[in-house]
Amino acid sequence: MPSKPAPMKKSPAKKAVEKAPEPAPEPKPAPPAEAAPAAPTEDSPAAEGAAPAAPAEAPSSEEIPKAPTLPPPAVPSSAPLDVSVEDVNDSSLTIRWKTPEAVGSSSLSGYTVEYRKDGATDWIVANEELTVADRYCIRNLTAGDLLHVRVVAVNPGGRSEPGVLPEPVPIHEIGDRPKIRLPRSLRYCYVRKVGEQVNLVIPFIGKPKPTVSWLKDGQLLDTKRVNIRNSDRDSIMFIRSAQREDSGIYEMTLKVESFEDKATITLQIVDLPGPPVSVKLVDAWGFNAALEWTPPKDNGNSDITGYTVQKADRKTGEWFTVLEHYHRLSATVSDLIMGNSYLFRVFSENQVGRSENGTVTKNAATIQKTGIVYKPPEYQEHDFSEAPKFTTPLIDRAATVGYTTKLLCSVRGCPKPKIEWLKNQMIIGNDPKFRQISNQGICSLEIRKPCSFDGGVYTCRAKNAQGEAMVSCKLEVKQVILPETDKEKGK
Repeated sequence: MPSKPAPMKKSPAKKAVEKAPEPAPEPKPAPPAEAAPAAPTEDSPAAEGAAPAAPAEAPSSEEIPKAPTLPPPAVPSSAPLDVSVEDVNDSSLTIRWKTPEAVGSSSLSGYTVEYRKDGATDWIVANEELTVADRYCIRNLTAGDLLHVRVVAVNPGGRSEPGVLPEPVPIHEIGDRPKIRLPRSLRYCYVRKVGEQVNLVIPFIGKPKPTVSWLKDGQLLDTKRVNIRNSDRDSIMFIRSAQREDSGIYEMTLKVESFEDKATITLQIVDLPGPPVSVKLVDAWGFNAALEWTPPKDNGNSDITGYTVQKADRKTGEWFTVLEHYHRLSATVSDLIMGNSYLFRVFSENQVGRSENGTVTKNAATIQKTGIVYKPPEYQEHDFSEAPKFTTPLIDRAATVGYTTKLLCSVRGCPKPKIEWLKNQMIIGNDPKFRQISNQGICSLEIRKPCSFDGGVYTCRAKNAQGEAMVSCKLEVKQVILPETDKEKGK
């Protein structure tokens, strides 16, 4: 205890003060000086403590020691907050609460939980000893009773004002506690466009039938705008044609007697943004124009995601998109045509789309003509004449009797050369067995179903005014030899 050590520290001083006023009426101060050292002879430790105090006795008659400063008196804390029911059955009740806002200079000693039956006036203490937890279970209750409960915080300053449970609690078994099963899509911000329907179905459980209530931004719903339909299993919020004023935080409360569950839904109704407030032509130089603009006042209840910049020649008045999904508030438009004047306009964009109208610059950007005289370069005529030259020669190959084969080569030349095919130095001409094709310098000779007599040396000859060129290859036509077993099968 703090009261015991205090006199132990001040005992030598007290003795000196008590014996100092006794010799005061005498003219001689010598006796008090002798009495002071005689007093502590009874206890040797006191003598040691009194030795340094002896020289201080002379001024003690002139100065009175100041009384020690006492600590401020302890003050009770404020009442516990948010007293609510955590669980109840037919024989017990569990309540919980929050720590008081003002605890005081000294810490809390604990809490006292009290209850009384409905109609009674005497409060019964539920816990014999103080509890430091923020919840307590009251046991051995009678089913069917209606109880009022309060919680009192206790500290060295005394008892606080009680935190009272808002409503009396009936003691009986609850079938199913209320629980809102909020769909995953509604746990985040739910976004819809202006004019669309909002139809939210929120399932829940609870027995007996829970009481459902709705709030919007802490206020009651406007039933003209929002329709609510409740059943035993779910609650439906329906808005026929959503408007931007329907945006907000909707709170659903599900209550079964003293138990309740809450869920919040953030609804955001978005629309097309307005156009930028102003668009300014900052400068025009060369073939470029610099623009600046300010964000729109109306963002359509959604963040601005970009801007679209368009230009139009004042002669034609047709608009062309220069920049799209542009994020900055300034831009430079290039590749403008000399001698033309241009107007510019800017649209705002958000997640819904582009603003219906764009803001047009007040001034036009005129691209001035410069005094440049164009002198076309002089080119000498080039002679493209060239003698024929084969870029891809013919390749020797072998063919099978009865299977069509083809010989290929490529040639170039100017003017276009005339192509002739020869077999063993004899011009083939228009023999129907051969098909001659020449297209874009690709020359081909198709031999239809060759026989062993069609083998030989084939030559492709190209002629024009500059000269001629030839390329040759050897074709070998082979006879298919069947095994004797295949011949017998054929017979």
